[in-house]
Amino acid sequence: MPPKRIFDPDTRPKPMRIACFMSGSGTNVVKILENQSKEGNKCPYRVVLIFTDVFDPSSQKCRAQTISSEHHISYEHNDVMEFYRSHGRQDRKDLSLRPEYDRLTLEMIEKYHLDLIALCGYMSIVTFPLTEGYDGQIVNVHPADLSVKEGDRRKYTGLDAVRNAILSGEKRLYSTTHVVREKVDHGEILMRSRPVDVVLPKGTSLKELQDPKNAKIARQVADEHQARLKEHGDWVIYPMTLEMIGEGRYALNGKGNVYVDNALMPNGLRL
Repeated sequence: MPPKRIFDPDTRPKPMRIACFMSGSGTNVVKILENQSKEGNKCPYRVVLIFTDVFDPSSQKCRAQTISSEHHISYEHNDVMEFYRSHGRQDRKDLSLRPEYDRLTLEMIEKYHLDLIALCGYMSIVTFPLTEGYDGQIVNVHPADLSVKEGDRRKYTGLDAVRNAILSGEKRLYSTTHVVREKVDHGEILMRSRPVDVVLPKGTSLKELQDPKNAKIARQVADEHQARLKEHGDWVIYPMTLEMIGEGRYALNGKGNVYVDNALMPNGLRL
């Protein structure tokens, strides 16, 4: 199967139309919008929708409505907890309902004629109605080098990727942009950031940090590193990845392979 561009500017109207899906502060969304504004009319993408799975206008935890208003962008919400409660469930970790939730979301966003969905701190696991409806057209940024494996599986997936990498003795941390597939953090790698050095607290050894008694300190160290990684990793490579997709420079062959400028790059572009 020949590689197919994620977005083909030769056959689709330009610029590429993006929806940013978010659940929290939206810092990645803001950086994507700042880059769009900086590039002006030359930017190959345009954010046309802010979507959230959290609806609470009075809350400062989710800034989706605020960001959409400030930037004059369309806004949609489908509150995931309200959806679960309406079906007599209280635990959103019950994924049996998630496909139905995602079908509703798919119907809500259809009118925006999207080319791409960018997950930006979106805390709901995406299931097959969305991954089928936007096959190869949903992307995310993850705070780890997803090319690192342990056996035949990716080593640093999930919410604790930064902490796990530090406790495993990694000397450098990376952010990775990737295609979203139904298995979380296992889609094709698009780009890896420049490294952020791991710096342990003065007088603290890795062995001490690995001790379960020091779990609180380990969490603090991980949070500090994740903040630096977001600034020097996520905020750099996410807008860059979207630009390159919008320029038609990324292609997939449906077998897990990524092509950049027609060259095979199994682990994506590395800065």
